[in-house]
Amino acid sequence: MSLLARLAPHLPYVRRYARALTGDQTTGDNYVRATLEALAAGERELDAEASPRVALYQVFHTIWQSAGARLEPRDVEPASPGDDAVRRLMRIAPRSRQAFLLTALEGFTPAEAGQILGVDFPEVERLIAEAQTEIDSELATEVLIIEDEPVIAADIEALVRELGHRITDVVATRQEAVDAARRSPPGLVLADIQLADGSSGVDAVKDILQDHDTPVIFITAFPERLLTGERPEPTFLITKPFQPETVKAAIGQALFFHPRHRAVAA
Repeated sequence: MSLLARLAPHLPYVRRYARALTGDQTTGDNYVRATLEALAAGERELDAEASPRVALYQVFHTIWQSAGARLEPRDVEPASPGDDAVRRLMRIAPRSRQAFLLTALEGFTPAEAGQILGVDFPEVERLIAEAQTEIDSELATEVLIIEDEPVIAADIEALVRELGHRITDVVATRQEAVDAARRSPPGLVLADIQLADGSSGVDAVKDILQDHDTPVIFITAFPERLLTGERPEPTFLITKPFQPETVKAAIGQALFFHPRHRAVAA
């Protein structure tokens, strides 16, 4: 199999990553082009022990560093709602930005991100935590929790408040959720699937999204009810019992990449 054939499935994603990293499509594409040219000319080689995708990103970062690339935080004037995320990315410290994007946007594990960046696992976790802190402080919003188990609801509420968000309501049924969203439109919804009166958290979310453009995270013991193979499937799905850090990371990612987030008034 030719080099191009091996890498072709991964090129759209490394272009996406390069654009997010630089805040500019042209600049990002130039680095991707330089990466491919170096591989084609034999100046760089893919790591035979890594997967093709990890190896491609490794070479991309090598080219980046050898070219003296800089990633200083800078302001980007958003031309469209999607550019809001780009502007926020540019405010994150450069190294933390790389670790965050590799894991949150590109879906690499922290171990794979460490391979790509040439750092150990603890350093990747530290960089991601730094990025998460910056994101949380900027994107504080109002959160609606749809959960019928009081203990779990209390745990989620504590996590949300710890991140600096404000709780609009904690509800246990579909109708309560719809009413709560009408009273105070949420900037984020955290929802269980199976609710107290036999109603559906999925239906509650559908009702809410008819009136409000807000990110949603499902936290459920029944993920198979959503992961059916049919589209659309939820972007953010956490399985119970959950780890607190998993919920925190999902909240940051959901708010960060949603084109419209509504910050809480200072």
